Amino acid sequence: MTRDAVPLTIPDLSAFARALRARLADAPLPGHQAMLSHLAAAAGYRNWQHLRAVQPPEAAAAPDAAALRRLERARHVFDSAGKMRHWPGQTALQGLCLWVFWARMPAGQEMTEPEVNAVLRAGNLFGDHVLLRRSLIDHRLMTRSADGRAYRRIEQPPPPEALMLIRAVSPG
Repeated sequence: MTRDAVPLTIPDLSAFARALRARLADAPLPGHQAMLSHLAAAAGYRNWQHLRAVQPPEAAAAPDAAALRRLERARHVFDSAGKMRHWPGQTALQGLCLWVFWARMPAGQEMTEPEVNAVLRAGNLFGDHVLLRRSLIDHRLMTRSADGRAYRRIEQPPPPEALMLIRAVSPG
């Protein structure tokens, strides 16, 4: 299980300690999840889930060393103009790189195959827009109609790592 770093700012440590002590006064030693909820409640949140929910997405999931290495490898797949130089061999890296193309598709708009192809051709140097189009479907970043005439970007929040890559390879 991945551990998310969730920042917690406590403006008054004394009041925090009193509130935590009151919550733990007559109870046996809580387990890990219960302790997280007690800490969050003492800091003024309803529970641990409430604390996690109010964190900004980038603050809630600060990248670890492995994520930073993966991000750097993904960055090297693109040139300085933001065009993909080659198709990465690792599936996880492919999925991360596809978010760049997802971000270039218009939001909430149905597109034809030639329109999707134009975006993909403009963004890659290795010449295989069909691979990119199929991969966007396979990674559930786009949908296509049964007859293949209509494509649509699937609206979803990109993971923090993908947001950083999108920013890093965006020209200008």
